Amino acid sequence: MSLQQAPQSRVFVELVPWADRGRENNVVSGGELLPGLRRPVPSAQAQPATREVHVRGTAEVSASPDRAQVAVLVSSTKEAAAEAKKSVCRRLDYITQSLQLQGLQAENVTVTKDFRRVENAYHMEAEVCITFTEFGKMQNICNFLVEKLDSSVVISQPQFYHTPGSIENLRRQACLVAVENAWRKAQEVCNLVGQTLGKPLLIKEEETKEWEGQIDDLQSPRLSSSLTVQQKIKSATIHAVSKVFITFEVKGKEKKRKNF
Repeated sequence: MSLQQAPQSRVFVELVPWADRGRENNVVSGGELLPGLRRPVPSAQAQPATREVHVRGTAEVSASPDRAQVAVLVSSTKEAAAEAKKSVCRRLDYITQSLQLQGLQAENVTVTKDFRRVENAYHMEAEVCITFTEFGKMQNICNFLVEKLDSSVVISQPQFYHTPGSIENLRRQACLVAVENAWRKAQEVCNLVGQTLGKPLLIKEEETKEWEGQIDDLQSPRLSSSLTVQQKIKSATIHAVSKVFITFEVKGKEKKRKNF
């Protein structure tokens, strides 16, 4: 008697990728799922969300005027043209020499002359515009000219102003101080909650504002001739405000490594 051979059977196995979470069991012929040990499928490493701190900083800075201009007016009216010129030029030479002795540079002194007829006489007029960077020296020179020259020489009130470069520097300083204030605020917040302040992710200047003089002066204007020199300097002082918004990265406290 011969033994009858058992029919051959086939088994089909599908290898499931680790990332395919929906097909983690073995599959056999007929599409039947056989439960098996669930192996941990490593998920894609997600980037951790960046922790941030948002702060605002404000700064107000001011700058006094760095220039002042004074005009000295010399005039004379004579029947003879030569006499009018001689009278003006004599005093004009004295003024320019006095300025040189006081150390003023030639580029800071501008002289203009005007000569014309007035009815039956000749009128000559000269104007000396002086630019000062030292206000103490300006007062000393003006007082000296008033003392040495007669009443025909008119010295104007000083006009204080800012050079364009000084105003631009003031604006930059306001922004930088506002950024520094915001950084200090964020630093203190992180220290309070036990974290470490990271790099800035966004820096934005939200608002800028400028004005001249004090707010009280703007509300109660006074005549310029009635102000003292110090009051004129104060009224010509420019104030600038900057407001910034900054986003910083926040890091955890770094653990200190132990040396073995």
